[in-house]
Amino acid sequence: MNAKIKPQKKKKKHAAKEAREALSRDQRERLQAPDPLSRENLKRLGLRVGIPTAVAWVIALAIPGLIVKGIVAGLTLIVAGILVWVWRFARKSKAVADIVRTADTAEARKEALEKLDTDFKSGDTAATFAKAQLQMQEDPRTALSTLETIRLDKVMAPVADEARSQRAMIHLMLSETDKARVLVDQVDLARHKDHRIRATLAAVVAEGWARTGQARKAVELLDNFDLEDESFAELRPQLLRALAFAYAWSNQTKKMKQVLRKLKQINVQLLMGFITKKKNPQGVPPRGVHPVLEKEAFSMVMKSGAVPRRTQVQRM
Repeated sequence: MNAKIKPQKKKKKHAAKEAREALSRDQRERLQAPDPLSRENLKRLGLRVGIPTAVAWVIALAIPGLIVKGIVAGLTLIVAGILVWVWRFARKSKAVADIVRTADTAEARKEALEKLDTDFKSGDTAATFAKAQLQMQEDPRTALSTLETIRLDKVMAPVADEARSQRAMIHLMLSETDKARVLVDQVDLARHKDHRIRATLAAVVAEGWARTGQARKAVELLDNFDLEDESFAELRPQLLRALAFAYAWSNQTKKMKQVLRKLKQINVQLLMGFITKKKNPQGVPPRGVHPVLEKEAFSMVMKSGAVPRRTQVQRM
């Protein structure tokens, strides 16, 4: 005699919750800037500043008189002042990043938030980003409120773009696509020279476009990035996620499935980001969640065994 035993609903909900939390952590970590004091960044800064300064002095020393030398000396002092400011900002950013990096438990996150409040001034942009990153795992709404305290018209343009991007990412996670679209349309990728930062922002911008009627435009944007480039290794899941939405909404189903398979190879839990419980009475998912994309992602997740299935027990 055969009898079907339904799995405990709590186990299913727990598995789904863990998958969504993993996706949230991956997205949050990929928006963190690289170490500003790394050897690579310091070398790049030295070349960008040192070579032009040296050339300017060679020209100034070759020209008779003190006027040109005085001008170059003044410019050198200005550059030195900027470098000191950059160095201080980089040290502060690294200190903030170190606090976030060690906050891997609920208790550690609580302590990190308290440290950010006590060690940094109110309104400090780096600390605000860090607080939002910590709050994201517990409560995306709180993280969104924290990011909204950044005055976009008072900070440097690249920083404002980062704030818009992170806010848009949260809105996309909450299926608030219209709000995300307003933010991503204001992001100017041209003013971001670092290719990794540009790719990180582009992933959010492309997803925002794809889920609000500009899927082909999103595909064109993502085509500018070589996903096989090793420098994009950590960003690949986020770029693939955006590409899946772009292909789905531009009716390129075959390419969409290929992207989903790549995400599955990285981590099957990343596919949970395409599956939503919130549907209208007709069973249609919220705006921006393509039904074919969701169906395919759900099928791959179930076949992988990441979510418990119904089990059959043989009784004699």
